[in-house]
Amino acid sequence: MVKGKGQLCDRLPLPQSVGDALAIYLKNDRHKCSTRRVFVRARAPYRGFKGSCTVSTIVRRTVEKSGLNTPSKGAHFLRHSLATNMLRKGASMTEIGELLRHRSPNSTEIYAKVDIEGLHSIARIWPEKGGVI
Repeated sequence: MVKGKGQLCDRLPLPQSVGDALAIYLKNDRHKCSTRRVFVRARAPYRGFKGSCTVSTIVRRTVEKSGLNTPSKGAHFLRHSLATNMLRKGASMTEIGELLRHRSPNSTEIYAKVDIEGLHSIARIWPEKGGVI
């Protein structure tokens, strides 16, 4: 189950590779604790994160340490990176919108601006002065 804005919940499939990685993490790497949450704090006391903003804080700190200059530094950076990568590999805006769980196609349009090559392929050639296309 994935919770989104407005507490909307969606049930999404879990790819086999992700399930395998989670099983290994839970068996070998996750600290022993009583919470049923999958991901827990790295330092004691080992418990679930306080809230969803904790993920944004972790991503922001990691991006800052990496020295990357990104427009978004929180968890949205992960969504934007995923959408950009999908777009570059040929996914449609509809497919990206479905995966990101956008309720409106307009919400997905922001990702079109990053595909410069894709935009070049659909842009019309500017006519020369006095020329005809």
